[in-house]
Amino acid sequence: MDQIKIGNFIKERRKEKKITQSELAEKLNISDRAISKWENGNCMPDSGTIPELCKILDITINDLFSGEIVDMNDNEKRLEKNLLEMVKLKEQKDKQLLSLEIFIGTLVTIILLACILVASFVDMENLPRVLIIVSGTIVFLVGMLFGLRIEQTAGYYECEKCHHKYVPTYTSVFFAMHINRTRYMKCPKCGKKSWNKKVLSKDEKRD
Repeated sequence: MDQIKIGNFIKERRKEKKITQSELAEKLNISDRAISKWENGNCMPDSGTIPELCKILDITINDLFSGEIVDMNDNEKRLEKNLLEMVKLKEQKDKQLLSLEIFIGTLVTIILLACILVASFVDMENLPRVLIIVSGTIVFLVGMLFGLRIEQTAGYYECEKCHHKYVPTYTSVFFAMHINRTRYMKCPKCGKKSWNKKVLSKDEKRD
């Protein structure tokens, strides 16, 4: 998916409609900076903004992802290509998020251990010692909860029984027994509990 081409297309359509960046931002209830990032090809509009953006610019979603007005005769082929590129882009972002989860987990663990070591071996009053340990524990818990949110939303979990791939609720992930990213959860499709492994794609092949 060519973000530069899409950005230029958004800019061209906006100018054709005689709409300024500020006016478009106001209509979409977002900042001018977001519009500028789209038009410079730095990022894409989020899913909640795309339908209204297309309505304002008088284009289809397929036009937007193609970066041009799509001929109706070529519409189905271009739509399929855009959908495949969107799936690939999501997989790449999910992979980056799961790497971020590992980084966060490692960082907050190091911070907690550092706080415990300082509180254990540095000569100080009891109150500062307790505050250091409590602070490290809070940072650790917040980091782990944030990391768990990333794990829940990035990619899918695959049911061991029926191989259905799904995104579970945060609560079910939080309370599930787990070994790394494999969690013992109830599948929403077959209703059976099993060890559900994390996968990035709905089409990922089984071992």
